[in-house]
Amino acid sequence: MIDFLKAVVLGILQGLTEFLPISSSAHLRIFPELFGWGDPGAAFTAVIQIGTEIAVLLYFRKDIWRIASTWLRSLVRPEYRGHLDARMGWYIIVGSLPIVILGITLKDTIENDFRNLWVIGTTLIVLGIVLGIADRMSANNRTIKRMNIRHAVLMGLAQAMALVPGVSRSGATISMGRILGYEREAATRYAFLLAIPAVVGAGLFELPEIPNGDNAFGWGPTITATVVSFIVGYAAIAWLLRYVSTNSYLPFVVYRIGLGSLTLVLVGAGVLAA
Repeated sequence: MIDFLKAVVLGILQGLTEFLPISSSAHLRIFPELFGWGDPGAAFTAVIQIGTEIAVLLYFRKDIWRIASTWLRSLVRPEYRGHLDARMGWYIIVGSLPIVILGITLKDTIENDFRNLWVIGTTLIVLGIVLGIADRMSANNRTIKRMNIRHAVLMGLAQAMALVPGVSRSGATISMGRILGYEREAATRYAFLLAIPAVVGAGLFELPEIPNGDNAFGWGPTITATVVSFIVGYAAIAWLLRYVSTNSYLPFVVYRIGLGSLTLVLVGAGVLAA
């Protein structure tokens, strides 16, 4: 029963933080340590992220269906190849390649060295500053219709940085989008769509690891956390898209720097084990 209660808390944490540019993987590493629960494991983290990605699939179902169907038509019907949705299909595929390649190549490093709290605290601060600068200095004049293959690759490379907990998948992609001049809503929407192949793929890739002793939770708590993360995540998507249409990312920048600094102080003081 205790494991299930922990799973509910971690599912809520995952759902709240997956789409905000504050790194869900960092929160799933820091807060269990604060609560004295230990590291839930990279496999648990990857699998419960499937819950939040199902929320993305449901929330953007019309966009996803339109993109997928137009992209498939474009493979056999040349008249569809210049359509934005067909191009968007290619942008998502190409943009997903960096994180897939690096995720498989660096699997052991990701699950061990990158989960060190010194690393996480530092990346929270550094990428928070990057997000703040990118948001403030952005030309803010590009819509999703002006996306091209070069920008898709650059945002895909930025997303790949999120293999390091503390970077934030959405935060890195949004930062690059803002640097390239995209409006907040456009950068955020594309970040959500780009994350789908990577997160679902990572979760399925890590599924066989759940029963192993290297993870803090078994199937029951993991499924519970995944369901909770889906429910909370769906609400978080709707809120964030409304928020960024009229507000800056400054509160998230301040939060990242604060949490990163607190983490480094607690690790340095021996309160948390790195």
